[in-house]
Amino acid sequence: MSILAALLFVYQQFVLAYFAVLNLMYALFGYLGLRSVVIYSRELPQVALKDLLERDFYKPVSILVPAFNEEVGIVPSVRSLLALHYPEFEVVVANDGSRDRTLPRMIEAFALVEVPQIYRRTLETRPIHRVFRSLRHPNLVVIDKENGGRSDAMNAAVNLARFPLVCQVDADSLLDAEALLRASRLFIEDETVVGVGGTVRPMNGAVVREGQVVEMRLPRRWIERFQVLEYARAFFTGRAGWSRFGALLIVSGAFGVFRREAVIEVGGYATDTVTEDMELVMRFHRHYRDAGTPYRIIFTPDPICWTEVPSDLTTLRRQRNRWHRGLMETLWRYRRMTLNPRYGAVGMVGMPYFWLFEALSPVIEVTGYLLLPILFALGLAAPSFVALFVVLALLYGILLSEMAVGIETMLLSRYPRVRDRLALFAAAFLEFLGFHQILAVERMVSMFQIRRKRGIWGQMRRVGAGEAIREAVGQDDKPAKAARL
Repeated sequence: MSILAALLFVYQQFVLAYFAVLNLMYALFGYLGLRSVVIYSRELPQVALKDLLERDFYKPVSILVPAFNEEVGIVPSVRSLLALHYPEFEVVVANDGSRDRTLPRMIEAFALVEVPQIYRRTLETRPIHRVFRSLRHPNLVVIDKENGGRSDAMNAAVNLARFPLVCQVDADSLLDAEALLRASRLFIEDETVVGVGGTVRPMNGAVVREGQVVEMRLPRRWIERFQVLEYARAFFTGRAGWSRFGALLIVSGAFGVFRREAVIEVGGYATDTVTEDMELVMRFHRHYRDAGTPYRIIFTPDPICWTEVPSDLTTLRRQRNRWHRGLMETLWRYRRMTLNPRYGAVGMVGMPYFWLFEALSPVIEVTGYLLLPILFALGLAAPSFVALFVVLALLYGILLSEMAVGIETMLLSRYPRVRDRLALFAAAFLEFLGFHQILAVERMVSMFQIRRKRGIWGQMRRVGAGEAIREAVGQDDKPAKAARL
């Protein structure tokens, strides 16, 4: 018993030290994130849309939309992209062998006609069957290709893209009207910028008209409200901080803008991973560091992308399982960068942090929860350990959530209704009474499924937000909606 007691005591100290360091990092990232948002909110009126247009402060952009079985929302989503406020852009939709009516609905809605297309096949992809152009929208291109996965569809779209910047957007997402303009200006201000990640926000519950979010309303389901908190916390207290360090490892696949030449230079999107967004960013870091070429990959709270988040626990668990498997795969693939001075802040700070406090965190957290009852049963639970664990593992997370809610509701005024703001503040407490722990267990389980589920995405069930988009866009989509019903 003495040996077991000693081991448990050592583990107690390790768990407490782990959460103490983690919370110190969170505090630093929270400060940096808050500072960047404050600066952004002060500068926003000075970089209004009309000012950027008058100064020709933009680069032409190709918006890349991979689509697989997206018949529910593909038409209104593409329509919203075509309505963006941007001087020169094109939308390239890659239909990745959909087995539903994704392609027929686009053909009908946008008057697509097949055209002979000569392009340079710089990136290898599955065969392309047909290329369509719209008679109503000259800047819309639709690719019909053999199924090869999301990354393969993105590579096909990159091959056909005509403009120097490419913007990846999910088929179930909407871009803020000024998002492209505000992101593209960063490439003009600094020629070393190769990638820009914007803010991704859940649009569940929002009021959408003509492809634009016109009013934020909190969704009715608590599972969606918790995700509003998670996204705010991740972007405002996480990625903003890593961007300031020069060690941003993730640009969300839902919305990211890159130089097309840079994407081609590193070989395009990897097709053997389920987190191609992180893998591409990591390849940028390795490539440019090895070449000794100055580069920057940055996050800005300026451009906003609205996306539909899972509204049921089964779909959410599949999503988080996939995210964590992809995180582990990518970290392992680039493991030689860890603690390697050659890769600067990415290798010396970013990689160790993601290994210890992202990849391994569910194991430490779940075993910490399990340890408490065991210690009580053995009579070895020190009151100081219990109190510190609760403070470090739970209360500090609640504090960070409340800070994220404050940024979201007060500083940025995303949710104008008082009852929505109060509900978000309440959600910051309720999140840690089961929801957070369920996802921690799912992430831990995923670590033992990496080999068995390699390359498996899992079915993502979409409801609610897709219907909101459809109803808001106009009467043209009603026949499609009726056909689905």
